Amino acid sequence: MPTLATTVDGLKFKNPFVIASGPPGTNMNVINRAFREGWGGVIAKTVSLDASKVVNVTPRYGKLLSRDKKEVIGWENIELISDRPFEIWLEEFKKIKEAHPDGILIASVMEEYNQDAWIEIIERCQDVGVDAFELNFSCPHGLPERNMGAAMGQDPEIMGDVCKWVMSAAKIPVWTKLTPNITNIVEPARRALWSKCHGLSAINTIRSVIGVNLDTLRPEPSVEGYTTPGGYSSRAVKPIALRMCMELAQLIKEEFPAHTLSGMGGVETGEDAAEFILLGSDTVQVCTGVMKFGYEMVKPLCEQLLAFMEKHKFETIADFKGASLPYFTTHADLVRRQQERKAAQKAAEEQKMIKADGEWTGDDFVKQSAALAS
Repeated sequence: MPTLATTVDGLKFKNPFVIASGPPGTNMNVINRAFREGWGGVIAKTVSLDASKVVNVTPRYGKLLSRDKKEVIGWENIELISDRPFEIWLEEFKKIKEAHPDGILIASVMEEYNQDAWIEIIERCQDVGVDAFELNFSCPHGLPERNMGAAMGQDPEIMGDVCKWVMSAAKIPVWTKLTPNITNIVEPARRALWSKCHGLSAINTIRSVIGVNLDTLRPEPSVEGYTTPGGYSSRAVKPIALRMCMELAQLIKEEFPAHTLSGMGGVETGEDAAEFILLGSDTVQVCTGVMKFGYEMVKPLCEQLLAFMEKHKFETIADFKGASLPYFTTHADLVRRQQERKAAQKAAEEQKMIKADGEWTGDDFVKQSAALAS
């Protein structure tokens, strides 16, 4: 009987499904709800030491609908990190762990390029009992003037410094959440792992403009008639997320085999999750999916992933983690493989051709005749 239970960086998840940092983990009430529904872990909405600088606007979401308007295939947000005081978060982290000691609670943290601030936020969060950290180097909008989020994650040197500061203070696992808004996601990933972070998370949202209202001629989501580019998520980003997770998993396999990957981007079904695991993810995160389908979606996620495992006779997540990675190669190698297959096929067909009268048989006479036709 297959099991979804998995241990990652010493953390015992009852299943690989983790609420990604964002609105679904925005306070104690919703995090407790997630654990009651059966999620393996929850990454709280990103916290900082001074929430007074965080001011959200409304509306702050935009949706890309299918042609028939029945399905949301893309979702943009211009929402910032948590606007709740850090002291309240510390109280709630402690209460959540008391209520759900077996649930994996991960604190997502973000700060400016300031060593003292990073060390303080790490020490104070781990003192109240969170299980791990996710370093947010990837939010594509908001606070770039403070060199936070993706503005930091796009500079491997700065990001590496912060990772070293964090690892000097952290006593629990640390994941680095990478931005997809970069030419080569492998370089900042390598810097994070060189700095001794335990794992990687990818991808965060993709910087985007969801659309323009053709009646008002204003870009959306419109706030007092104006907007700013935001982060794009939902089903439409899955192919991009899979590609980047594949690249990160190959890096881990080749250079950092003891490290881990938490994959995300457009996950809505157990089959989606299976694809991320096949490409090297240890856990699978969901954010926009929860906003579309609710916390209870974890139940079909688990059922569908178990059905996939039963079909292929996999007993554990480890049995198929990364199983599809060996089948990526270069285009030149694809050409070579196809040429070799065609040459082998041609040789096999030539072997079937009659070369002397004594080779004719009554049983295969029609096929032998056809093989000799041009």
